[in-house]
Amino acid sequence: MSRVNAAPTVPPLDSPPSLTRTTALTASIPTLDIQRFDTDRDAFVADLGAAYREWGFAGIRNHGIPQAQIDAAYDVFQRFFALPEPTKRQYHVPGSGGARGYTPFGIETAKGAQYSDLKEFWHVGREIPRDSKYADVMPANLWPAEIPEFKGVAYGLFQALDQLGSRVLCALALHIGLPVDYFADKTHFGNSILRPIHYPPITAEDVPNVRAGAHEDINFITLLVGASAAGLEVLSRKGDWVAFTADADTIVVNIGDMLQRLSNHVYPSTTHRVVNPPGEAARKPRYSTPYFLHPNPDFVIKTLPGCISAQNPDRYPTSITSHEYLMERLREIKLA
Repeated sequence: MSRVNAAPTVPPLDSPPSLTRTTALTASIPTLDIQRFDTDRDAFVADLGAAYREWGFAGIRNHGIPQAQIDAAYDVFQRFFALPEPTKRQYHVPGSGGARGYTPFGIETAKGAQYSDLKEFWHVGREIPRDSKYADVMPANLWPAEIPEFKGVAYGLFQALDQLGSRVLCALALHIGLPVDYFADKTHFGNSILRPIHYPPITAEDVPNVRAGAHEDINFITLLVGASAAGLEVLSRKGDWVAFTADADTIVVNIGDMLQRLSNHVYPSTTHRVVNPPGEAARKPRYSTPYFLHPNPDFVIKTLPGCISAQNPDRYPTSITSHEYLMERLREIKLA
């Protein structure tokens, strides 16, 4: 299998940018054609790696997931969120950390934030045998009986995004000198999550919180499919917020904290947020569906030797399993 023979030199990263600068920029976060992974692999790997080193974000087009499949998923998700509040709360499992089913409005809070996010969401996890060694930390899915097709449509999108994420990880592995299939047996039972989100209309004036506060994701990579409105902003390394509204045929893929830690910050997990739109646009709901691709629960996050150098010394001499790391972070954002 194709691989890069040696990891590229890793320059030291700048200090984390300030969260206080909000200058609007026209800087462009790259969008790349993933079909080039098959037709022009070396160049695609170089371009994708460069995009993630600079931004921690990239757009992926020609991803192969039919628009009809995405539209069908958004249809069932919107129908669920339109159900009466008491009906939705039947699928909320208190004390579960929101691992499966419904999480009501006003619970999740960005790390260090004073106010909760302005959203409600549903979690779909990986379907595994209930006698699996991971069953104690990967509970069975819940499915809303009111929408019989929800299960098939939602889990179909879960599987499609899981396959796409695996292709992205193949390219990222090559870029840092690992075998193309390095991540395959580390994510095949990953505790991954599909999260349909509903940001309700904002009807009050001077709301103190935003739809999703500034945060970094926990997992390896996140794939965001089909946001229905603008609002996603990414913090550049210069400390400016950059809007990233992708084209309809593009899936946004960003680095999470677990991969940042594994790669010793070669792949940075970039702060991002979902801001409240101005004027009448705030009176409209927003829907989005990220897929959080996680490693297997017992995967040990230990700094990759090829990502350690004199210029980039090991920042994480103590290893941790992905499940232990996940639980630490869920407590920080008030889901556990």
